[in-house]
Amino acid sequence: MTNLRARLLFCVAIVMALPATAAADGCNPFGNSPRPMVQDLTQLGCVNGTMMAPWTDADGTTRHACLYEPASAAPTEPLPLIVYLHPSLFTADTLAVATNILDYQTTANLTDDPARPGFIVVAPEGRATMHYYPQPDDQGTGWDNWYRQLERRGRDVVAGGVTYPQNVDAATIDHFIDVEIATGKVDTRRIYLTGWSNGSAMGFLYALSRRRIAAAAVYTGPDPFEAFNDPCPQHPVAHRARSLAELQVPHRRLPILHVHNACDIAGICPNGELLMSQLLPLRTPFTDVIIDGSQQQVLTCDPGCGTNPDADVNFADNPRGYTEGSQNHTRWPSSWTVTMLDFFRQHRGPRR
Repeated sequence: MTNLRARLLFCVAIVMALPATAAADGCNPFGNSPRPMVQDLTQLGCVNGTMMAPWTDADGTTRHACLYEPASAAPTEPLPLIVYLHPSLFTADTLAVATNILDYQTTANLTDDPARPGFIVVAPEGRATMHYYPQPDDQGTGWDNWYRQLERRGRDVVAGGVTYPQNVDAATIDHFIDVEIATGKVDTRRIYLTGWSNGSAMGFLYALSRRRIAAAAVYTGPDPFEAFNDPCPQHPVAHRARSLAELQVPHRRLPILHVHNACDIAGICPNGELLMSQLLPLRTPFTDVIIDGSQQQVLTCDPGCGTNPDADVNFADNPRGYTEGSQNHTRWPSSWTVTMLDFFRQHRGPRR
């Protein structure tokens, strides 16, 4: 955990000397074009877990995921599945080394059946791409929530005579969920999603497009539809999109718990409130929890750490949002993990 925080704080220091930039290459019905890939310097070890068999996505990129199964996992007693999406600039190893989720893997009751405690975790690995985030997070590992073609059946979509392929990160998450389901060990009515930072942004987008996700409980996620210097923001809607500025949300009744910081990196607390304001009119069951630096719940965002609903790209405009905010952002809300797991227990999907 200390190394994780030190690495990000070092990167944040660079922000003071670097200008923020964004280059739009034309908006489309799904927001931006897929983010181009860059060199990946990270290494995935699947700490305390096992590496799932690699898979090649539609772009020809080899994809990986980590698997964490308790000894009790068996087809005779299927367990809930939690999908964990890691923060940008880091890997799926953050699950084991920077959160306390696995501390509850054999004891937490996510089924309302005391005789069936525990859960499985699948932690897919993102790719290194260009991002529409402030430097130094303008490129690196993470998830492409800016290209929003997540058709719920995983198909290509033709619009205006142009074929838009499925977002390969969404397809990767689909694949590794499917692989674990095929073992028979998963209670398919209890598939949940959690994530951290950019992983939460992708988690929002993915879970809102996949009805098999029974609930999402995430930490400090930027709005996947509109944040920072995104040149092609879109407003989530229930109806068919009427312009490039709208995106239809298939699974808008998804129960969501969003835990985020009153003072957060780059002032993204009000950006999280923007997301809530976009989803509540769709009747999305959205539970918003804002916490202070001691992880106690508070009522509002700290205005001293940014008030821009799109968040702040410049350090000079919002220094506390990059100093104090980065300290908060780079620690998992361990005091709230039990609440997040209990939120999962309270929700299950329909029979399939």
